[in-house]
Amino acid sequence: MTTTPLPLPTCCTALSSDWPFPFPAEGARLVSMRFDPARLDHGDFGRCGIAPPRGVSKRQTEYLAGRLCAHEALRLTWGNGVMVKPNEDRSPAWPAGCVGSITHGGGWAGAVVAQASHWRGLGLDVERQLDVGRADRLMEEILTPAERQGYSTLSDTERALKVTLTFSLKESLFKALYPLVRTRFYFEHAELVHFSRDGSARLRLLTDLTPEWTRGAELDGQFVCFEDYLLSLVSIRAA
Repeated sequence: MTTTPLPLPTCCTALSSDWPFPFPAEGARLVSMRFDPARLDHGDFGRCGIAPPRGVSKRQTEYLAGRLCAHEALRLTWGNGVMVKPNEDRSPAWPAGCVGSITHGGGWAGAVVAQASHWRGLGLDVERQLDVGRADRLMEEILTPAERQGYSTLSDTERALKVTLTFSLKESLFKALYPLVRTRFYFEHAELVHFSRDGSARLRLLTDLTPEWTRGAELDGQFVCFEDYLLSLVSIRAA
């Protein structure tokens, strides 16, 4: 455990602990950074105490940046930081009494953590906003039949936002729920039933995952757009 920030590799920018979302999540801490795979030094893994993953430099830099964000978020929350290792299923193995989520993409990485006494699950996802052509091509893979209603009447900007947002929120939903249900589910197993320009959203399960998490269960999410990114969060409050 470390009580001081780790030195950052040259492939990573300074860490930010700003809360970007429109609504607070009590006790949750989000840390983010930018990263550049072209500047990766493979010796950074050893210096940071992180086992490098397999893959190309892009994948390795994403992993490094995400773990450094998680380390700092844990340090800011508990006064000490630990390096989050992967479980056998490759999900992050958070310390006892902690919940969290890591995301990375398009040169941006972030991690959100909180005490399990406040939240049962947290799911964080960042996506580069889709252009309308790609959104239209991906629409049938991501949107359920109910979510597709009225899609063709939307403007180009609205269609691109809807597909990007639905994709991201379903990713966040999976990250928040998977540690609780230990059952994989996919885009067709949940639907976005509401979202607003104020950044609020609501999702509904379309399948039974456990006796507690069944078809029809609804969860709240939120999102924010910045630059050409969309960041989403699904939070499951502790009882």
